[in-house]
Amino acid sequence: MRLALTLLAAASLLSPCAHAALPLERSVAQAYPQLEALFHKLVKERDGITMDGQAALKSKDRFLPGKIATGLADLLVHVQSVNPADPRLPGMLRDYADLADLTIGMDNETWGIYYYIGALHRLKEAGLLGRAVRPATLARLRDRLDWRTFVTQPGFELVNLPTNYYGVAFSIARLRMLMGWEDAGASAVLLDRMLKHYAAYSGEYGFSDETDGQGRFDRYSILLAAEICERFIETGMTVTPELKALLRKSADVALNSATADGTGFTMGRSLGPYGETAMLEILSTAAYLGVLSPEEKEYAYAYSARIAERYMTFWYDSGIGSVDLWNKGRRTDAYRGKHRILGENFSLLHQLIATNELWNRAEMKGVTPRQDLAAWFERTRPKFSLTRFARGEYDRALAIWRDKGHVFSLSLINGGQGQHANSPYYPLPFAHNVVAGVADSGHAHPQLLPKFTLADGSELIATAFMKDIRSSARGAGHVVTYRQDELTRLGKNLPQKDGRIRVETEYALQSGAITRTDRYIPTAPLDVSQVSLEFASFSTGATVDGNTVRFKNGAVRAFEVSSLASCAVQPAGDNPAYRAPYGSMHSVVRCSSGAFSLREPLVVSWTIRYQ
Repeated sequence: MRLALTLLAAASLLSPCAHAALPLERSVAQAYPQLEALFHKLVKERDGITMDGQAALKSKDRFLPGKIATGLADLLVHVQSVNPADPRLPGMLRDYADLADLTIGMDNETWGIYYYIGALHRLKEAGLLGRAVRPATLARLRDRLDWRTFVTQPGFELVNLPTNYYGVAFSIARLRMLMGWEDAGASAVLLDRMLKHYAAYSGEYGFSDETDGQGRFDRYSILLAAEICERFIETGMTVTPELKALLRKSADVALNSATADGTGFTMGRSLGPYGETAMLEILSTAAYLGVLSPEEKEYAYAYSARIAERYMTFWYDSGIGSVDLWNKGRRTDAYRGKHRILGENFSLLHQLIATNELWNRAEMKGVTPRQDLAAWFERTRPKFSLTRFARGEYDRALAIWRDKGHVFSLSLINGGQGQHANSPYYPLPFAHNVVAGVADSGHAHPQLLPKFTLADGSELIATAFMKDIRSSARGAGHVVTYRQDELTRLGKNLPQKDGRIRVETEYALQSGAITRTDRYIPTAPLDVSQVSLEFASFSTGATVDGNTVRFKNGAVRAFEVSSLASCAVQPAGDNPAYRAPYGSMHSVVRCSSGAFSLREPLVVSWTIRYQ
């Protein structure tokens, strides 16, 4: 029987529309046994708890006490809602109080404070707080769970944090007010700061820059409007028409990016299941607030059901009793390293539970999902769309191309410190199992971007200084063009402009093929030691014919390169440099040319042919 179930689960991943998706609520119901198992493990092992070899309470996860509090509060509230007389409940409440005492002295910052005070508020609303937290501990929590720990007074400035933390501070202040711990004055000021900063750093297009205007965008830029609306909903405030308009923009991008197999955003960092739960948050909030049409609501729910089912069948590993972002060839960034394994379980399960509750409140409780999701996407979503994020000195945009069941996110989003050299932020057409970035990759193996190594040792790639992004139809496909007057000189935390080479780039999107063509133009004769190009692919069975690599198995059938001297291919093996958030690449194509003098424009192009 176990083998049959395993084969069924595997078949569901390979052919997601071959079976009827469960109602969202039934998939999310599996979260509660997972929470209960973690609860028992914490009670039994206490501060010696280990998970998959990790000392889980000694992880230096600065949000962990809050995540524990909120995950276990979800469980307590659920148990009471199912049966207020459940004989397990008194013991669970005592154990919750013991764990609160155990973790009270641990570091708990920003998001952890928000998680914790949200848990206390839910317990209070359910009439459980007095039994779940002892009075002395609650008094200490009242002092510790404070937005003032990361916002200055009286200036209301964030302390070395990005601007989206105004939303965290506002939520904490508002929940403190609802707990009776302070008046509404601070939350009103922080709300004003949050909305003004959102407007300042989202510009005319409504998507939030992750930096102070340096031009870095990712899935969180699309999620943030929904997150702000969620804070309004959970604290009893009316969501404004302006916020609903921003949420509608986010919902459009989410639906344009969605796939019938339940996978989510493919560009930017901290993906894995978070690229999927971001979709859940956006669409559940949009459905609850009436931002979606009735038809969109039905199919957004069907997609959400696929996401929750994928979490339980793909991301959760019963063998280790945990979500798995780190094994089976998967790789995540240092921010979500394996040392945070316990907190990742609680935060992801909370997202599933909270978004399911919004879907229930949107009158979709227990509804059987529509089974024609793939056909609906094909019929209703644009084959090509271009969403602008910023325009000015440099442009930022997201082009989405739907073809042959794939959704390509051509993400022109790279700017600012810290991430510019990492491949999840490269201007590439990301698509599940076709093209992927590698978390915290660095620039040693720049995925699909020609790298110039100059005679003086400088390394240059074209990443961050995009201008004049345009799109147009070409036959049955589309073309996206832009230019960069400087390449990025690698090796620094911030992208460094190097004007010795400029580049004009064209992406041609045609059914079954994507071609990138770069025209590199030197401003003066330049000695180049090498030009190199890599493509880490999920396909296997490679053969090489000149500068064309053909694959026997996988979505990518061929990779063709022009203007470089030679290409070779080898297995990726178990090299961590070639792991996507959801699994290993299998083949690595390397093309290069030797030393030469760059005097005239050099055109380098590659084509990915896929099925």
